Amino acid sequence: MAGRILIADNVPTNRIILKVKLASAFYDVSQATTGTATLAQARAERPNLILLDVDLGDMSGFETCARLKADPLTAHIPVAILTPAQNPEAKIAALKAGADEVLSKPLDELTLTARVRALMRASATSEELRRRNETARALGFSEAQSQYETPGKIALIGATTEEAMSWRAGLKGMVHDEIAIERADHLLETIYHGEIADLYVISTRAGGDGLRLISDLRAREATRGAGIVVVHGPQDRREALMALDLGANDLIARGADPEEMALRLRSQMRRKKETDLLKLTLDEGLRLATRDKLTGLYNRHYALPHLDKIAREARATGQHFALMLIDIDRFKSVNDTWGHTTGDAVLIEVARRLADNLRGMDLVSRFGGEEFLICMPMTSLMEARAVAERLRAGVCARPAAIAPDTTPISVSVSIGLAMGGDQGAATPDIDTLLAIADRALYAAKAEGRNQVTLGSYAA
Repeated sequence: MAGRILIADNVPTNRIILKVKLASAFYDVSQATTGTATLAQARAERPNLILLDVDLGDMSGFETCARLKADPLTAHIPVAILTPAQNPEAKIAALKAGADEVLSKPLDELTLTARVRALMRASATSEELRRRNETARALGFSEAQSQYETPGKIALIGATTEEAMSWRAGLKGMVHDEIAIERADHLLETIYHGEIADLYVISTRAGGDGLRLISDLRAREATRGAGIVVVHGPQDRREALMALDLGANDLIARGADPEEMALRLRSQMRRKKETDLLKLTLDEGLRLATRDKLTGLYNRHYALPHLDKIAREARATGQHFALMLIDIDRFKSVNDTWGHTTGDAVLIEVARRLADNLRGMDLVSRFGGEEFLICMPMTSLMEARAVAERLRAGVCARPAAIAPDTTPISVSVSIGLAMGGDQGAATPDIDTLLAIADRALYAAKAEGRNQVTLGSYAA
């Protein structure tokens, strides 16, 4: 099925007609006859879209929508309210209740399916982000701080500058976001220079072809997640519906009440900021999942898959890479003598010195305890030896921390080095290289510490 849709209408004929139209597009359709039933089914079924009639018997579609949007379990589900034809008051009431879309009766199949596809697309994106966010929180990652109170930016691109100015005048006092008027022929240049809007309001006639602008906005990484609202006239109906399939989020009829435009823009801005917030949470969760909390270096869970990637690229290009295991000498005595807080300070400083002496392309990670792993792509044996010696000397050159009694604490490191890359049929895999580097590290410890030892395989 293409998705789950809940239809709520107290008139059986209306429900059946809608169900037939949507089922023919392979949507999984369920039905409710009252507002109370709608609220219960929405919580139980968690559909991808809810279609509400204005009259649900026990309560209005507006009240039902407001309750759905007030419930954390259903607030994210897109809601479309079906209103009588030529009833602007009902349209405004629906938008004020939190509806994501308002559809006027009678519904033609082309308009219905285009609107449903757009709403389902928004639902799929929101639901996937929400699912990943819930997983991240279950793993202990904190939720990003809300940015909803920060004003956004709206760019108006009319068929003419005068049209865009009339939109801005109508919105005055009803939206609190920054509003900029952009020319269609300068929009991509503006984006290239880093001036990005959260929402773009585009006339179907902008620049002679507003649809092209939608495609351009969706093709660019900087604007791929922006909200797009298309303003169209009666004669532009086909272009408007095509705009939805190209990635527009909403449509507004040319000449619509400014309050309707303001409400639609507020809704799209709210959805855009919610998406941004979820993405921010996911990015932070990914960072926490791949970084060591103490040192800020990558952790073992990130390092091992990354090593595999470097090894595959080395085999494909015939390049060599260096692998080092680094261990702080006699670190246990630091903890035993000065305490774990001082020991942590030593680990942080050693990690900083290692990272500061490597290239941006090199991998440096905390591999466990007082052990670090470094991988240097496209590196020869001679270069690897020189870097390893530089790292060793850099760690012991000056104290790594100051004890609570002001005693300077100096430490050294032992380094085991192994070389990977194109060595013919005998090219070792990552596990073998790690074992070689580990044996070399053990040999460096056994031979007096504070030295670099090359693994026997690479000698």
